[in-house]
Amino acid sequence: MKSFDLSAFPGLSSTEVAERLQKNGFNELPSGKKRRLVDIAFEVIKEPMFILLVSCGTLYLLLGDIQEAFLLLGFVFIIMTITFFQERKTENALEALRDLSSPRALVIRDGLEKRIAGREVVPGDIIVINEGDRVPADAAVLQSINLSADESLLTGESVPVRKSNIDPKLEIPPLLGTPGGDDQPFIYSGSMIVQGQAIARVIKTGQFTELGKIGKAIGSIEIEATPLKKEIGKLVKNIAIIGASLCIVVVLIIGLIRGEWLQGLLAGLTLAMAILPEEFPVVLTIFLALGAWRISKHNVLTRRIPAIETLGASTVLCVDKTGTLTLNKMEIAKLYASDKYLGNNEFESNPIPETFHALVEYGILASRKDPFDPMEKALKTLGELKLSGTEHLHNLWQLVEEYPLSGELLAMSNVWKSESRQQFTISSKGAPEAIVDLCHLSSEEKKCLSDVVDKMSSEGLRVLGVANAIYDIKDLPVNQHDFEFKFIGFIGFADPPRPAVPQAIEEAYKAGIRIIMITGDHPGTAKNIARKIGLKNWEKVITGQELSEMNEEELAQRIKETNIFCRVVPEQKLKIVNTLKSIGEIVSMTGDGVNDAPALKSAHIGIAMGKRGTDVARESASLVLLDDDFSSIVGAVKMGRRIYDNLKKAMSYIISIHVPIAGLSLLPLFIGKDLILLPVHIVFLELIIDPACSIVFEAEKEEKDLLSRPPRKVNEPLFGRKNVLFSLLQGIAVLLASMAVYFVTIYGNKGQSEARAMAFTTLILSNLGLILSNRSWSIDMFHLLIEKNVAFNWIVLFAVSFLLIALFVPSVNNLFLFTYLHLDDLLACLLAAFASIAFTEIIKLIINLNKVKDLRY
Repeated sequence: MKSFDLSAFPGLSSTEVAERLQKNGFNELPSGKKRRLVDIAFEVIKEPMFILLVSCGTLYLLLGDIQEAFLLLGFVFIIMTITFFQERKTENALEALRDLSSPRALVIRDGLEKRIAGREVVPGDIIVINEGDRVPADAAVLQSINLSADESLLTGESVPVRKSNIDPKLEIPPLLGTPGGDDQPFIYSGSMIVQGQAIARVIKTGQFTELGKIGKAIGSIEIEATPLKKEIGKLVKNIAIIGASLCIVVVLIIGLIRGEWLQGLLAGLTLAMAILPEEFPVVLTIFLALGAWRISKHNVLTRRIPAIETLGASTVLCVDKTGTLTLNKMEIAKLYASDKYLGNNEFESNPIPETFHALVEYGILASRKDPFDPMEKALKTLGELKLSGTEHLHNLWQLVEEYPLSGELLAMSNVWKSESRQQFTISSKGAPEAIVDLCHLSSEEKKCLSDVVDKMSSEGLRVLGVANAIYDIKDLPVNQHDFEFKFIGFIGFADPPRPAVPQAIEEAYKAGIRIIMITGDHPGTAKNIARKIGLKNWEKVITGQELSEMNEEELAQRIKETNIFCRVVPEQKLKIVNTLKSIGEIVSMTGDGVNDAPALKSAHIGIAMGKRGTDVARESASLVLLDDDFSSIVGAVKMGRRIYDNLKKAMSYIISIHVPIAGLSLLPLFIGKDLILLPVHIVFLELIIDPACSIVFEAEKEEKDLLSRPPRKVNEPLFGRKNVLFSLLQGIAVLLASMAVYFVTIYGNKGQSEARAMAFTTLILSNLGLILSNRSWSIDMFHLLIEKNVAFNWIVLFAVSFLLIALFVPSVNNLFLFTYLHLDDLLACLLAAFASIAFTEIIKLIINLNKVKDLRY
């Protein structure tokens, strides 16, 4: 770096470095103590639903049903593996932060420049920073030339900020300010230098940097158990207690009253098997796992599978503007020259009028030839597209001198020399007020141009002024004011919205989801973007300053009507999310930068951008948009609602089918007959129930009105009273049909074996009818027969085939304690089964005719 006298900065000695490294540790975030496999496994298996699965498997082992026992225990292993994988993935956020916060660094030590690993930087180190470098630690700028940094990872602000110098004589620089804002003498770990060069002194490293504070915020957030998981866990626990109690009662009654303790034990164990809903946790896990696979087809990667169950219930979507709603790419939106405006809609597909050629020409000349700054890139791109082949591009001109931005003058000038002329050409660009000042305009002209700047700024544009000058004298002046600049015009830059965002937001509103935009940008810019994308209440804004002055009660009240938060810092984003959660909202949060990570993790559902997002954001999120398409969120919400809707149908079916199974198991207790259902019968039923719940209902397509429904109420349980009542009524109808067939057969003097076969056949056929009817709560069963569901067809084929084997293959017939049934017997069973399902269809018809949808939500 020829511009600096490096001899004035000898840096630390090797001894000092060793001492400070020993005192402060490496320049990285502590990873924390990782949990061992056995620790995670213990947390998984201590939950009631997993204990119940293991208990059921053990019960089957005691009964000698080895195959069923190992099937259940296999489910336990699968669930534990999935949970372990998800737990380990959530611990990777801090490791991603460590990688990001430890780039390579050029330091001066013992008077020599040397490049070291970023993790080896210590407080007090002198670091050398160039354009394109990532800053390795928080530092104070000692000397700089035209220094600008992109701090969007920390602030969300897409426009780079200027940097100034601090007094190098200070032994200990003052406390660092917060990231963002121009002319601060500090640079921050993880930010990118987009322009200029500097020498800086490191002040903070590792977890004490601004980036480190975010890492600690992530590590301190606890991930909440989803409401559905809590509800099912509680339900399974309660049913398990009831089932165990009934089991003991049955054993005692039969043992004490009839003296048949072994028969009582067998009846009790059979009842326990009939009541215990081991399908609940299995179905929940399989639904969510297959749901993650289906959502991936919509370019959404699921990092935390339980978040899928909450996705369809989201009531608020908090969106980071930069890079999420917008492209995070500066574009030229408007030009102003010679009292005329030119919008990008006028020059996108048409040539730029001659009036504006000089504005673009000198804007490019005031930039670097190979720009890194996004606004300079936009200028160069516009020139190449619209002025190529004209006399307004000067690739062969020689850059003679640069006048960088300073705290006193927010403008930079380039001095150019061409072979064809003796004069110097000077081009300057910068803040509008600085360019106006350089041009020495009259008060009236200044007032006129000030109104132009206000108008362009109100449209959310970042405005730069452009001026030029001609200089004849050989020796160039020290100060830019010594040139006689001529004002050319203004260039307005904008970070445009993503094209698909307005439609996606409109669809989100139709689905009853509120959109909140959170950004580090200026209020005017935020309002302009909000208006363009169709955000509601875009005129109402809360700034970061206002947010810091609000108490929790005031924020909770104002947040109900405000959809734009601007000039906020990462800690405030987290505060917004937590406030929304405190008033009962189900919060989803999208983002792509390090600054979004704490809010992503705290939200019920964090949604990170896959392409533009940082590792930290992706690791902290529940979902990742692989194509960075905001509209994919709507598709994910639709899929989340479909998954929940079908899960509710599956759970309703489970409750329904367990009613007749439990009823037929209890029946012998009251009539003094042999057991109707034996463990082998229940195992056979489980072979239908489990795949029906896990595959048939999961594969069922969504209801037509799914996306037009409002989100589920936050406190609405999966098993509402009406839903449970509907399920119980379905089950009772099947139980009555099976019992009617049983009693008719018994009192027809056909024997216990035939009565058992008749009741079991009716139960199997009714079971298939229940599956068919519950596939949709808005379509009748006859139309459902036409609706394609391959899994249902296979289940019917398997159930009927196995039933026929059990009825007519002698060895299996004996195992099931059946006798042969005749055609008229089978027709009677089919008629009884149809009657039980007709009851369900009548209830569905009444519900739809009265437009009462409570049972479906």
